[in-house]
Amino acid sequence: MNTETDLGAIAVRALQIMADGDRADFDALVHPAAINREDEVEPPNCRAGGPAGYYATALWLRAAFEGLAHEVHHLVADGNLVVIDATMSGRHVGPFAVYTPEGGVDTVFPPTGKTFAITQSHWFRIADGQVVEHWANRDDLGQAKQLGWVPPTPAYLIRMARAKSRAKRAA
Repeated sequence: MNTETDLGAIAVRALQIMADGDRADFDALVHPAAINREDEVEPPNCRAGGPAGYYATALWLRAAFEGLAHEVHHLVADGNLVVIDATMSGRHVGPFAVYTPEGGVDTVFPPTGKTFAITQSHWFRIADGQVVEHWANRDDLGQAKQLGWVPPTPAYLIRMARAKSRAKRAA
């Protein structure tokens, strides 16, 4: 199972399980020592790496974004590296908290009920049929504009401050 087609299928499924996978899917597709290079702004439990960290990231995203989906547009595989050009979409239905590098709550975006669709590129390194490394480029500003996070209204800034206070108390 080292053909570029096989590696591409693994990478596509690894992206899709962020929206619909259960823990067993992550255990099967993500190496125990896998690194997620995008976990710096995620909750501390997402930074564990391996299947547990990747699954925690999926739950974090799903809690904030209903109907989370990835539409794959292009895929390129070279050796053990697979790059996916995709659009991520969903509806903002729960608080979305981002964290400091030290693991503290940085900013919380209360739900707006708005939908978004943004382009992303995901890079996966695959070994022995599992993801061993992931990093991405995302259109975070486009997402923020579509969800009404920027430019924020005065009322939304107040909602953000309240949401951050609640998240800090819960942490």
